[in-house]
Amino acid sequence: MSAQAASRWLDRSSPPHIITLVLLAGTGALSLNIFLPSLPGLAEWYQADYAVVQLAISAYLAVTAVLQLVIGPLSDRYGRRPVMLVALAIFCIATLGALFAPTIESFLAFRFLQAVIASGFVLSRAVVRDMVGPDKAASMIGYVTMGMSLVPMIGPALGGLLDAAFGWQGSIALMLIFGLLVLWITWADMGETNAVRSASFAAQFRAYPELVRSRRFWGYAATAAFASGAFFAFLGGGPFVASELLGMGPKAVGLYFFFVAFGYMLGNFFSGRYAARVGLNGMMIMGGVVAASGVGLAIVLFGLGVMHPMSLFGPMFFVGIGNGLTLPSANAGMVSVRPHLAGSASGLGGALMIGGGAALSAGTGAALSIETGPWPLIGAMFAASLMTVISALYVIRRARQVGALGTEQPAE
Repeated sequence: MSAQAASRWLDRSSPPHIITLVLLAGTGALSLNIFLPSLPGLAEWYQADYAVVQLAISAYLAVTAVLQLVIGPLSDRYGRRPVMLVALAIFCIATLGALFAPTIESFLAFRFLQAVIASGFVLSRAVVRDMVGPDKAASMIGYVTMGMSLVPMIGPALGGLLDAAFGWQGSIALMLIFGLLVLWITWADMGETNAVRSASFAAQFRAYPELVRSRRFWGYAATAAFASGAFFAFLGGGPFVASELLGMGPKAVGLYFFFVAFGYMLGNFFSGRYAARVGLNGMMIMGGVVAASGVGLAIVLFGLGVMHPMSLFGPMFFVGIGNGLTLPSANAGMVSVRPHLAGSASGLGGALMIGGGAALSAGTGAALSIETGPWPLIGAMFAASLMTVISALYVIRRARQVGALGTEQPAE
């Protein structure tokens, strides 16, 4: 029986509907993306340096990475449903605190607490793997992330409009409303899918060595980390290049982010349609090549002196397509190497993915200046895209050595 057929909408006795999984993953994406156009306004409101305010993105990603190491094992021990409900409740409380934070320090504290919404990323992948096999998981994750990508498609644009109308508080208020809605839907719809729970939380952590000894897991994790790293580098440096080098305002930046999100949605659509037919590894290779080609186009345009918004955002359309092709298959591979550790694998892989992204985001943002132009950003993205291809090739090499996914021994 397919996951969709087994799920009944707003029925807690059945697995969550795909719409609920989209909303869970989308809440995390909204928390990250809708806020981007408001960073300059936030700096002005709190009279803080932009480098400090930028921690609302880069350090937020770092906290997200750490939390994923705990969220996955918690869900393997206690179940997907209770962990997700508690995380959503904490997210709503933290969002309310951020809305009324009196200082930049208190705002950042609540902002970091919001990172618990990473549970949506981690558990949506684990839930899918609970229900279906590897290739079907890649297809279903592709459809989940295709739906989720509607959020970053409209999020920055909506954030820019809210910032223009209400200031940075408008985006935070919308996050609170959205979080409360998703909390109710999750409570009403998300049945438990973890049928094989670990004996204890400590036992779950003791099982980590079995996971980390799998070289194929690290290949999938590296592929996902480098693919998402190219995008996170763009999150860290793109707003600076757009505003300081291209003279774009918050509303324009938000609207141009449409190209990135639309590309990501298309890539996820192709993953949902063809992953089961092409296979995980083939999809990852294609995605890495498309993303690297997109960044190569940006190198050519800026190298020719074409200082136009489309020189930045046009090539990012292809980076979005590449990530949409790569990430569903890489994520499905991570949680399929050791199916009984799906939550832990999703958490550890997500931590590597987000942690690497945080490092690239912070490093790229720090390296950019008027004098450097866009080159630190473009260079970081091109290197990350090339490493995506190399990591995927390693996975293919490993598959030839040990056979089909899930057949290698724990020591291999």
